[in-house]
Amino acid sequence: MIEKALKGEPRYYMWLVFLLGIIGVGMGCWFYQLHEGLGITGMGRDISWGVYIAQFTYLVGVAASAVMIVIPLYLHDYKKYGKLVVFGEFLAIAAVTMCMLFIVVDVGQPQRMLNVLLHPTPNSILFYDMIVLCGYLVINVIVGYNCLLADAAHRPHPGWVKPFIYLSIPWAVSIHTVTAFLYAGLPGRHLWLTAVMAPRFLASAFASGPALLVIVLLIISRVSKFDPGRDALQTVAKTICYAMIINLFLVGMEIFTAFYSNIPGHMHPLQYLFVGLHGHGKLVAWMWTAAPFAFVGVILLLIPAARRHHGILAFACASIFLACWIDKGVGLVIGGFIPNPFHRVIEYSATFPEISITLAIWAIGALILTVLHKVAITVREEQAST
Repeated sequence: MIEKALKGEPRYYMWLVFLLGIIGVGMGCWFYQLHEGLGITGMGRDISWGVYIAQFTYLVGVAASAVMIVIPLYLHDYKKYGKLVVFGEFLAIAAVTMCMLFIVVDVGQPQRMLNVLLHPTPNSILFYDMIVLCGYLVINVIVGYNCLLADAAHRPHPGWVKPFIYLSIPWAVSIHTVTAFLYAGLPGRHLWLTAVMAPRFLASAFASGPALLVIVLLIISRVSKFDPGRDALQTVAKTICYAMIINLFLVGMEIFTAFYSNIPGHMHPLQYLFVGLHGHGKLVAWMWTAAPFAFVGVILLLIPAARRHHGILAFACASIFLACWIDKGVGLVIGGFIPNPFHRVIEYSATFPEISITLAIWAIGALILTVLHKVAITVREEQAST
């Protein structure tokens, strides 16, 4: 089956070479980090989670988004999603792989990962995060591979796979819920100490993940003969829109609670993110970039005529994807550390090696996604020609 990924047009190989180049630079920086330690990053005593964990947090949501294709198809018999489920599963595989890689580079020395297995601590949220991520990866590999095999053989999906499909639904919710608990369970960080952290994570996940899937499907429809179906894309777009509205509502509730209560510990992180604090405000421009993108994306998806235009649909999905990435992949993690317990503002800036390693992991995910989707597209095109 994998041999189908070895045949393609020149632009396909150029894309693979481009990704491999980014991966090569990132690998060099990672070897440098292994030799010199995490001191080459922008992390320190006051901000111990940086761009690595921020990307991990965001990508867990992208991985969980596959369930938004599985639920309508298998629980509500929405047949129009039949052609999309494999693409959603493969997106989840790429996202979970990136999540794990970001954890590996964040711990510094990879052998430290063995401590989780050799010395398990069931009272630690990290222990359960490892379990749900590994389990979700296995489930998606089983479901995606066997469903694609059935499609290639022109057979219905095997019955024994369906229990794994149904299991993936609560499992997808669990991976982002457990990740949210990593933050919500820390009493010293007021930005994260909220009961709506898990619902907010899920709402943003069900917006950003399907948004990325729609963008990928639109690109695939341009470079291949595969047609995801207009009705299917429109339905996914509606899901993205409603999920993002819920996410914005929860963010608004956070802001209201913090400032109406007038509790300094809850107000200061938000002040730092949106207007700056004590003369510091590196993330203000980021947050005021995310806000208009979020609202513009929602408005465009709410208008049926705009949503039906593929160019506008792609822009709206990209806007929501970017807004959620800035919110969770930049602001949430870094903002939670500011101010520190001594009420001092110690800002964080990612270094060149950090950024290179981060881009390399994103490139690995893109490479996995490209290869898997190339196989799926070839199978679909073979089906259409017979």
